[in-house]
Formats: sequence, C-alpha cells, structure tokens
Amino acid sequence: MKNQQPNVLACIDGAMLTEAVCDYAVWIAQRVNVPLELLHTINHHHETATTTNLSGNIGLGSQEHLLEEISELEQQQSKLKLKRGKLLLQAAKNHVIAAGISDPICSKLHGGLIESLIELEENIRVLVLGVRGQVHDNQANKIGAKLESVIRSLHRPILIVNDKFKAPERIMIAYDGSKAADKAVDMVAVSPLYKGLSCHLVCVNNADTAAKLLEQATHKLQATGHLEITSVKLTGKADQALCDYQQQHDIDLTVMGAFSHNRLHDMVLGSFTHKMLVNTNKPLLLLR
Repeated sequence: MKNQQPNVLACIDGAMLTEAVCDYAVWIAQRVNVPLELLHTINHHHETATTTNLSGNIGLGSQEHLLEEISELEQQQSKLKLKRGKLLLQAAKNHVIAAGISDPICSKLHGGLIESLIELEENIRVLVLGVRGQVHDNQANKIGAKLESVIRSLHRPILIVNDKFKAPERIMIAYDGSKAADKAVDMVAVSPLYKGLSCHLVCVNNADTAAKLLEQATHKLQATGHLEITSVKLTGKADQALCDYQQQHDIDLTVMGAFSHNRLHDMVLGSFTHKMLVNTNKPLLLLR
C-alpha cells in the first residue's frame, strides 16, 4: 500500500556511501518535513548457467547430484541475502533515528532496483542514492552500473551522493536556459529545502544570450526573498568550468538537469550528465 504523502526515499546496499546516503536523506526530510523511507532491494538471480553446463561433461548421475547441490547453494545464498538485508535496514534505521528521524519507514523489496523504483515512483518526493554501489567501491572514476538507467527511468528529483555528508550551505544551479534548468530554478525558488542558503546561478555559455538568460532566472530566484543569489557567466567546456567553479567557491550541492531524452544525441556529443557524475566531488541533484 502506498503512503499518502510522498517520501524521501534512500536506497541502501551496504556500500561505502550508504551512511552518507542516509545522512543526506535525513537532511532533506527534516527541511521539507516529509517522511523518510529506507529501501533495500534483494535480487535473487543467480549465475548458474556456466556451472550447469560444466556438469554435463561428467556424466548424467553426477549432473543430477550437482544440480541438487546448486539448488541448495542458491537457497543458502538467498537466505544470506535476506539476513544481510535485514541487518542493513536495521543499522540504517538506527542511524537515521539517532539523526532525528523518529519513525523511518523500512522497505525490503525482492527484484531489481530499477523495477522497484518505477513501482514506487508515485510515492517518491526525492530519491537519494550513492553514485556507486559495492561493485565499484573505491573506484572514483566509475559510476554505479544501474545509475544511468535509474536516472533515465524516473521523473523525480534524484540526489546522487558521492562523498561524506556535509550540511549544504552553498548550492549551485547549472543553468543553460533549457526546460530542465528552468525547472531547477523554479524548484529552488519555492522549496523550503534551500531556504537561507547561498545560491550560485552559473551559466556556461559563449553566446551573447547568456546575460539575458541569467537575468531572467535571477529575477525568479530573488522574487521569493529567501535566497542569497550570485549569478555568474562562464566560458569554456561546460563540465570542466562547472567543476572548477564548484571547487573554487566551496559549493556543497549542484542542481542541474539530467540526461537528454535522445540517446543518440548523448552518444554523439558525450553525456554532460555522465561527465559531471564522474568528475564532481559534491552531490548532484538531478531533475528530468
């Protein structure tokens, strides 16, 4: 049964970034005053095809015996996954309670992460997950194997966590005049999540239209009166210019549009979103 109020949904898998994912989810949930849900998915798929094929080389009787052992092993693996998931959720629950969330929701779903998130999408206010899972732990130049598919599949704000938690004080909006960028401006202007923060509106654009784009977006942000706005026009390669600005001005969180809807466009020109995910060392809040 779906909850009536959309949640901040934190995906946990036991990777190194799990605690930071929980902390950022707590920060959002407290500032916007919505429930926090912890989600762990368990995929029971087992890679047995190679083992099964090899069993055919050692005789029918042996094959039957081996298949029985494989079945028993799969059952044991499933039990271990269930136990591990239960422990992960309990540890995460204890962590967010200690951080001030009195009654977090704990969910354990069986199946793939992407399918589970699509099923839950209507009840998600903000999704929080790490830039990489256990498979790519300690690989700073990698992003999670399923991350791009998650971003493309959902139409909810997604916060990608890539480092230890730091309560954001300065945010940056990567603005290019697109619909997604305008959506980011509108969201930041009205959401209590950003109230009282310093906002850097940054446009990387070599054209003369950049100044007008910045002026219009700045006016929207200033209209609410609860943000300190700095607008900046940069030139150069967009991803590098934004990452450099982020580091130079100690930006804690970047808000930007996500992948284009045209995969061919991304393949030809390279994905700006992917480059930002790999190169930035601060969380990204992505909008579709």
